[in-house]
Amino acid sequence: MTQLKPPSLGNMFNEAFAAFELPKLLLRAPELSRLKTNKPRKIIVMPGFGADDFSTLPIRGYLASMGHEVHGWNRGLNIKDVQTTLDELVEDIEKRTRDAAMPIVMVGWSLGGYLAREVARDLPDRVEQVFTLGSPIVGGPKYTQLASLYRAQGIDVDWIERAVTEREDAKQLTTPITAVFSKLDGVVAWQACIDKKSPNVDHIEVNASHIGLGISADAFRIVAEKLRH
Repeated sequence: MTQLKPPSLGNMFNEAFAAFELPKLLLRAPELSRLKTNKPRKIIVMPGFGADDFSTLPIRGYLASMGHEVHGWNRGLNIKDVQTTLDELVEDIEKRTRDAAMPIVMVGWSLGGYLAREVARDLPDRVEQVFTLGSPIVGGPKYTQLASLYRAQGIDVDWIERAVTEREDAKQLTTPITAVFSKLDGVVAWQACIDKKSPNVDHIEVNASHIGLGISADAFRIVAEKLRH
């Protein structure tokens, strides 16, 4: 097994400064406004664990202003077990894209990014590309601050890690992935955001807390730049 640990206590303190990402975002608004797309996409943005579409309003609003058709995941709080949620998402995305002229783009924050990747694994012809923001793609919750909560509820995080690995080994993920991560992340171990198995992954490091990734000017820029053409 990979020898990783959840983020240190020092990194957890970084989350207290997430609000500072907002003034940075406002200061860089002129720069970000120049990234309007020449090829509008249909984008679905996925929230993290315990969050809903309200949490993704900033990035959805920004990408819409860049000329894309942007939607939330429209499923309320992201709190169901992962396999149930994934099964429902695959069915939902199949319906959403059935009559579409082009595949969709998925953007996922934290757990939302993991789910987006797995939808793309199951529906490679329906998902053009995926962007993940601080998403734990190694070990499930084992290398996150939620690990202790799972254990307290009697959930075997080692079993989850094995299940994640088995799913990866069963079917390779070939959809282009942009994995945005931060070594300042106080919720997810940044090493758990690194995909060493899939052939088409671009890892990009930014400086932001985990919570701050949802309003990070750098994260916004990365997604917008890759979707310009």
